[in-house]
This record gives sequence, structure tokens and C-alpha cells, in this order.
Amino acid sequence: MLRVRRLGTVPYDEAYALQRALSERARDDYLLVLEHPHVFTLGVRADPANVLGDPEALGADLVRTDRGGDVTYHGPGQLVVYPVLTVADRLSAGRDHVHRLEQVVIDTLGSLGVERVGRLEGYPGIWLDPASADAAKVAAVGVRTVRVADGRRRTMHGVALNVDCDLSMFAQIVPCGISDRPVTSLAASGHAVSMADTVDALVERAVAVWGSSGVDDRAVTVPRRTGQPVALASTPEGRAPMRRLRQAGVDPSAGLPVAVRKPPWLRVPARMGVDFRSVKSTIGSLSLVTVCEEAGCPNIFECWNDGTATFMVNGSRCTRACGFCQVDTRHPLPLDPGEPDRVGEAVALMNLAHAVVTCVARDDLGDGGAGAIAATVDAIRRHRPGTTVETLISDCKGVGRSLELVFAARPDVLNHNIETVARLQRAVRPSAGYARSLAVLARAADAGLVVKSGLMVGLGESEDEVVATLADLASVGVRIATIGHYLRPSAAHLPVARWWRPEEFDALATAGRAVGLDHVESSPLTRSSYHARDAADAVRVQRSFEAVPG
Repeated sequence: MLRVRRLGTVPYDEAYALQRALSERARDDYLLVLEHPHVFTLGVRADPANVLGDPEALGADLVRTDRGGDVTYHGPGQLVVYPVLTVADRLSAGRDHVHRLEQVVIDTLGSLGVERVGRLEGYPGIWLDPASADAAKVAAVGVRTVRVADGRRRTMHGVALNVDCDLSMFAQIVPCGISDRPVTSLAASGHAVSMADTVDALVERAVAVWGSSGVDDRAVTVPRRTGQPVALASTPEGRAPMRRLRQAGVDPSAGLPVAVRKPPWLRVPARMGVDFRSVKSTIGSLSLVTVCEEAGCPNIFECWNDGTATFMVNGSRCTRACGFCQVDTRHPLPLDPGEPDRVGEAVALMNLAHAVVTCVARDDLGDGGAGAIAATVDAIRRHRPGTTVETLISDCKGVGRSLELVFAARPDVLNHNIETVARLQRAVRPSAGYARSLAVLARAADAGLVVKSGLMVGLGESEDEVVATLADLASVGVRIATIGHYLRPSAAHLPVARWWRPEEFDALATAGRAVGLDHVESSPLTRSSYHARDAADAVRVQRSFEAVPG
């Protein structure tokens, strides 16, 4: 199957991490369609002298990468397409793939009414008016093929088509090492073609070439462009979360009223037994915060009566305001340096075999709070060495050096929730991103960790979208997934679109295993840490079998 993912704007390093993971682990082929923030990239044969200006002064990154070719520029208004495909395992595979990719772009431009477009003898890429002395480059091509662990040869990198980008950025480099030919864009050459139409046309052509075994096409909803009318903010429908939900194709006024009675499979009796009170006392005496309380988890009675809890570190105030979450979003307080040690003490007092450590997002901190999470993992192991530790982290804004602080602590399970399907990302968690979360998970898998992620249903997604998301998680190296039902904390939060039934959760678990996940915990009341120890144990057993030769 060809899985098309229209991802919006994605930083170069995140797109690279995603490509690498998909090339190495995905069962299916992928077509990543996106734009980059300003970045200059140097291929394996690039001459640094071809960088003429100061990228940092221009607000751009300079990245050395492993594709072919010299130096080029990516930025807003440029369509970037990364096919991650299985190709024939022969020496000519890369050359054949480049030729096919160039032809996809040439045919796309032809379908958009762009005439006199093609190849230029002796020069890579796609050119306008290639037969004339005025030939100008409109698209750069740079690819790499790699043989992966299962023996397949896979492609990485791809094509960058200048639709309506800032051509002055190309003056800061010798584009592709070609000094005697200009670079242009569709807009600059008089072709008034929108980015949306260009994307649709290119995807249609790519599907015709590579999608013969089936296609799964998903898109991250892009916010409405400036100047288009929006609902008044003074009305419930005008609040930003509701506007974003409507833009994603979900009518918030059609959602279930906040006071509607939940179905029986979502009602939980309060059971405050001796063990529940003991956990509450331990947590209170050490001035700790749990996500069980802060997020109103419906499983608090079951888990605390079993002597388990999920500790929330880095304070109780989050720097993000996701549309589903009731955690405090007031200005965060400074970190408590004694918090990691108190969590370790609590784990020892409670005699936990498996401890879960989660966190609020701390975008106000240079490391996103990663250092404190790593310190908490270390403290737990000092106080109770036999405890396995699971961390449920934020995306740390995708900063690699921050994520590596957590990875270096070697948690037994690294969890980061993708939360919802691609289409609803901007509505549900506007400060995060679908591609960013996949890249975080991919990096964790590359670090050799057992990787876990979770999502909610009930926000307006379809079953097919959930299964597509599970496939994406498996494709980047996730081994454990949780699926639970969204419960609306208040009228200010996103509405519940409908109630999913228990048998639908069972079907999602089956589908998740079918796309390659090792363990799927799926039920109406499942939350990220629900039955966390059982899931971790199941995957550890699976890994031990994988390690046995034969």
C-alpha cells in the first residue's frame, strides 16, 4: 500500500527522522508531502564554498544530509515530496527512481497547464523551457537508496518544487552547484497555480505510478488563511478550539452536550478502599502530583486500589492549552529540585514493580523539562533498583538534544502520545504536530528503547483514520499502543462527537496488531498508563523471543 501523508510545515530534522524510520521499519510505501521552514541542505558531494551567505542571519538552518547532490534551499511556498518506496535491489535503482520521480513532476506540471517543462541534458532536476537559452530550474531532485535490515532496498529524500517561494534565498547559495543557470518558481514564471492544486495534482500522478496496491491518503488540516471570515470569538462557536475543529470537518454544535449521561461502559463506581487511601496518603505526604488526579482519570480507583500511580513531574502547570485536557495552564512555577528524589522515595514506599512518570509540557524551559524527567528516572532506580520505569513525555518541541537527555536515562518504556488522527491534530493539540510526534517516537526507537504511544477516540475521527494512525505508529517503531475514549472535562473543552462502543475498541485492537503493533490496550476506559506493567511485560517477553536465534 502507498500511504500518502500531507503533513503541512515540518522542520527538516523532523522530516529526516521520519523518513529514516519509515525507510527502515515500514511495511508499506509512503509519500510524505510537506513544506519546510527556511533551511539550506548540503548533500554528500556538496562544496561548502557554494554557501555564499550567512544562513543564520537569514533565519535559516544549515544542515548536512545524506542525499545526493550539492547545496539547495527549502522554504515556505516550496512543495517538498519524499517518496519512501521499495525499489529493485540493483545498482541502477537510484538512477531509475530519480528518472521516475522527475517524470512524475513533469507530468504533474503538464496537467496544471505548465508548458515547455522537462529535463536539461547534463543538469539534474526539472527545468522550464529546457530547449531555450533561458532555461530555468523549477525543481531540484536529490535521493538516496538504502538496503534495510529485511533485505529490501528503500528510497529516501526526493523532490523540491518551487511553487511560490522566496527566490532571493537562492542568491545565498550556488543552487545545486550550478552557477550558469537561474532558478525560478511557477509564480515567478507567470504560472498562477496554488499550492493546494499543485499538491493534489502531484499526489494524483504519484498514486497512478506507485499506488497500484492500494492507497491510504491522510492530511493534517492546515489552519484557515488570513483574511478568510471566522466566527466571532464572543460566541461558543467562535472560540479558537471550536473554530479549529470546524476547519477539520467536525461540527462542534453537533457534539454531545457536556451534561449528557455517559453510557454504562463509561461509568466508573468510586471505590476508596484501604489501598486507595494509602496511595493518596503517600502522595500527599511527599507533596507529589499525579496525573491520576490532575487529569481526572476514570481509572484512579482501580489503579490506586492496586497500589499503582502515575507521577506527574515538572510541576502541575502546563505551558500548552490542548483542547481535551483539564491540567492547569496558568503561568508555570520554577522547577522543584527535590521533586525527582521524592518520586523515587514514593516508589520505594509503595513497593512498585513498575513506575510511570509523566509530565506537563514546559516550553518555558530550555530543555523542555527533559533534564528533570531523566533525573526522576535516575532517582527511582536509586531508591528501588528493581522497578521498571516508564516515561510519558511531551515532544520537547522536537529538540533533539532535549530528547536525548531522556533517552540517555534508558527508561524501560518511552511513551509519547500522538493523541488523535492526522486531520484533527491542529484542533486537539495546536501546539504540537503529527509529524513531530512521529519523529519523536522514531528517534526513541532509533535509541533502542521500547516505544509506546496512545490516542483517544470520540472527537470526530473515523475508524479508518484511527487504523491509519496505528499503521503510522507501527511504521516508525512503536510497539505498544493505547486507545481510550475521550471524556469532555468541561463545556470549555472540545465536545464528544459520539460514544464508541466496547466492540469497536476490540476491533481497533485487532486492527492495531494487524498493522504490526506488538501490544494494543484498547477499551473505553483505557488511558496511557492503564495496565502499563502488563503491556511492558508482554513486549519484554516478545523481545526475548526475538533475541533467540532461529
